[in-house]
Amino acid sequence: MDNGPVIFIAELATVIAGSWLVSELLIRLVTRGAKRAGASADLIRNVREGLSILWVVFVAAWLVIVLGLGSIFSFLTLSGIVGLAISLALQNTLSNIISGILILSDGVLRLHDSVEYSGVKGRVVKIGLRATWVKTDSGDIAIISNNYLANGPLVNFTPANVLRGSCAYDFVRLLP
Repeated sequence: MDNGPVIFIAELATVIAGSWLVSELLIRLVTRGAKRAGASADLIRNVREGLSILWVVFVAAWLVIVLGLGSIFSFLTLSGIVGLAISLALQNTLSNIISGILILSDGVLRLHDSVEYSGVKGRVVKIGLRATWVKTDSGDIAIISNNYLANGPLVNFTPANVLRGSCAYDFVRLLP
């Protein structure tokens, strides 16, 4: 009896299940970080959907290679060309998304923080992947690209108040 096909199917199932578990772990970690940073439910749902789509594409590409439906060389060549075209077309958008992820993961901004950037002063009302919305004192909404926020001189007044309070507390606690 030839067990080759059974072993092959078991290996396929194991790799798919393992990659699914890793992707779910990644999705949960990103979701937890986004919730901690105060991201909106829509943003969290979009990130989860994007990571799920990325997993499906990964598994489909892996199956094409393993099943021999396409050669590895042609697949790598095609994926390189497609990747280059997509990255050039979405360069600004990808830069904003990566900056948005870094802003959320570093905790630089949170909802309702009092901030100032390039003369715009107000409170953060929405943090998206591509842009952050700041409501000015006059009631206007300033939509600022996350790439600019990550690279520019951003002043966040809220952490200063929190740090001032914790420093004063620590200083008082150290006194005899």
